[in-house]
Amino acid sequence: MGAKVLAVANQKGGVGKTTTALSLGAALRRMGKRVLVLDLDPHACASIHMAYYPEDPGATVYEIFQAKPGEWADIWKKVIHSGQGLGCDFAAGSIRLPGLETDLKARPGRGAILTGALKELREEYDHILMDCPPHVGVLLVNALVAADLVIIPIQTDFLALHGLRLLFDTIRTLNRALPGPINFRALPTMFDRRAGACRRVLNLLRKKIGQKMFETVINLDTNFREASARGKVIFEIDPNSRGAVEYSILAKEIVAYENA
Repeated sequence: MGAKVLAVANQKGGVGKTTTALSLGAALRRMGKRVLVLDLDPHACASIHMAYYPEDPGATVYEIFQAKPGEWADIWKKVIHSGQGLGCDFAAGSIRLPGLETDLKARPGRGAILTGALKELREEYDHILMDCPPHVGVLLVNALVAADLVIIPIQTDFLALHGLRLLFDTIRTLNRALPGPINFRALPTMFDRRAGACRRVLNLLRKKIGQKMFETVINLDTNFREASARGKVIFEIDPNSRGAVEYSILAKEIVAYENA
């Protein structure tokens, strides 16, 4: 079967997409899995976090989308880097990614480019994670179509529910064109058990989404902010912290789900 492809997506920013992609990738690697993280967000937050800066020369995922199918294998070798403290491999994003909307406008099958490109890597990894952009476009569509599972981080805040509705609208639209429905699971993030509003949102999500939610809930943890400031993942700051433990639990839940 090869690698499981996981897209971390939500059409609202600031809900923990990048934190989830990097922390979950590191957690899976700590379980002995072969992991690749792709930064598909034009803001390149994951790349900057991993010390790959937009102004630096070098190949990025932008080149994958521009390449012809026969070129993918060679370009992946240039794009993929060792993840340093992340422990897994990493492919940086680019501020040029928004240009793909125009560049690929006339390209047949443009929504499935990433699906084809990832076939070159499926036997090299156990998991491929994608940090997705927060807006609908060719990048998000490619990620959703390529994914075996879409992980939707949802901040436990009432305003965050609006972005969830937008993403579900996108998924329903794609499902009408795809041979099978897009598989997804929601992940509550930034949960503060002391706040009644957070508890109400979490209960509402469980009522509305039910089995489409992970059992794992990611609580607030200042170590996430510290990790981001230092260009590290939370496991490098404190592997026994609440956030690190919860992403480890999430990794185990995902593996168990895949093996069920």
